[in-house]
Amino acid sequence: MARYLIIGGVAGGATAAARLRRLDESAEIIMFERGEYVSYANCGLPYYIGGVIPVRDRLFVQTADGFRNRFNIDVRVSTEVVSIARERKQVEVRDLANGAITVESYDKLVLSPGAEPLKPPIPGIDIPGIFTLRNVMDTDRIKQHCDTTKPKSAVIVGGGFIGLEMAENLHAAGMEITLVEMAEQVMVNLDYEMAAEVHHHLRAKGVTLLLKDGVASFRDKGRSIEVVLSSGRTIAADIVILSIGVRPDTKLAREAGLDIGKRGGILVDRHLRSSDPDIYAIGDAIEFANPVTGRSVITLLAGPANKQGRLVADNIVTGNTRIYGGSIGTAVAKVFDLTVASTGASEKTLAAEGIPCVASITHSASHATYYPGASQMSVKILFSPDSCTLLGAQIVGASGVDRRIDVFAALIGKKGSVYDLMEFDHAYAPPYSSAKDPVNIAGFVAENILTGVMKVMHWRQVPGLDRANTFILDVRTPGEHRAGTIEGSVNIPVDELRDRIASVPRDKTIVVFCAVGQRAHVAARILRQSGFEEVYNLSGGYRTYGTVLRDSPGPACC
Repeated sequence: MARYLIIGGVAGGATAAARLRRLDESAEIIMFERGEYVSYANCGLPYYIGGVIPVRDRLFVQTADGFRNRFNIDVRVSTEVVSIARERKQVEVRDLANGAITVESYDKLVLSPGAEPLKPPIPGIDIPGIFTLRNVMDTDRIKQHCDTTKPKSAVIVGGGFIGLEMAENLHAAGMEITLVEMAEQVMVNLDYEMAAEVHHHLRAKGVTLLLKDGVASFRDKGRSIEVVLSSGRTIAADIVILSIGVRPDTKLAREAGLDIGKRGGILVDRHLRSSDPDIYAIGDAIEFANPVTGRSVITLLAGPANKQGRLVADNIVTGNTRIYGGSIGTAVAKVFDLTVASTGASEKTLAAEGIPCVASITHSASHATYYPGASQMSVKILFSPDSCTLLGAQIVGASGVDRRIDVFAALIGKKGSVYDLMEFDHAYAPPYSSAKDPVNIAGFVAENILTGVMKVMHWRQVPGLDRANTFILDVRTPGEHRAGTIEGSVNIPVDELRDRIASVPRDKTIVVFCAVGQRAHVAARILRQSGFEEVYNLSGGYRTYGTVLRDSPGPACC
């Protein structure tokens, strides 16, 4: 009879345990969980704090008793594995309730320790009222504090997924929110111009957004906490949430002598085995090559962890028959009224890795504009200039974002190209889409770029243009032009361009823009076919350029 030990529950470990039992009824399976809860909805924690999920029990996917009764698994909560003796294939276990130490042997061991929140040595970081959010116990502490002290103001440190979700939920609970982020933008999975849309939305919702600033110290002011920033600015808060990142929990693996990667995660092979063939590892703690960039990454997402748990169980029982292809990091988040999503690699990541790419930004309606309720979504795609292979996609919008990002993810995962976007056969009815879906439109524009039908320029390039040799042409209406434009541009509406084409100089580079790029494309084609050579369409139009221009503080243009 085989004996399988699993260290850590929640997404990866609990999935592996259940799958192991379904594949091997005779095995002895023991799962150790350091916390009190074995399987819960980690991603739902902010929404319970904010009252969106009103009943705490709804957070729990499965209980320890449920696992025992349904799967005949020995689940030991509040139990910590303190060491692994690989040569003897044993683990030493401590019962956190009474301190008792026991030793358990294994045939196969699965590590699913997850990640732990970063808590840097900032002066005052242990003051009551300062919290991290990673598990149910953290959630209970925050909820109890909110119910007891009725905070009116909150400072959230970090603009990642958890930070933004907490900003929304604490705002819904009636608190004034200040969000502090050391980087130039929130949501580092996005490129700057896409994140800028999120910045505007946060500010429109009343969130005070402080970018490019960090926390220097915290001071206990009795009934409040004073947050001192690196800039010298101080903020008073009734509660502080730290959301400044996590790191893989690899203490056990390191002490056991398992190989650790450059990113600090447990190195695994394509079967998700560690450097010890009898020890597998899954979830937030592992390091694996990204399928798009080839670089080693850590993926902190529940979806991949669940899939890894199932795959590991299959490999343990069937003899390493399944191969893990990695995760392209598909993610989505609700930020007040926006949905923000990404998949694959960002432009900045590709640049850092030296991978050539072409970027294209389009703005499309979520469904047919003649049907009520349509809203705009911004779509950015990255693709290879040589193979046309899709490398990444980002979307920000009010509705329909989740559906479209899944299409991009599926195609990126299968090494699809921009031509696959053009040919994507989507379901269409006016309440749901348009005859040309935003996915198709992204493909059409990319094809125009690849085939030379359209040359594009990006917002970062505009400030560096040689204005003496550049003619910036605004083809929107006079009213749109008056409402805001690129400094020094000349307004010739697209419908008047043929009659006024003599006003466009032939000895200069022409940069054409409209609101989102569609009218500018028509204008650029008119000019190109009238003998103008150097004609560029501003990718994303004035909507993208204006969003970045209005954002403050913004990055240096280059």
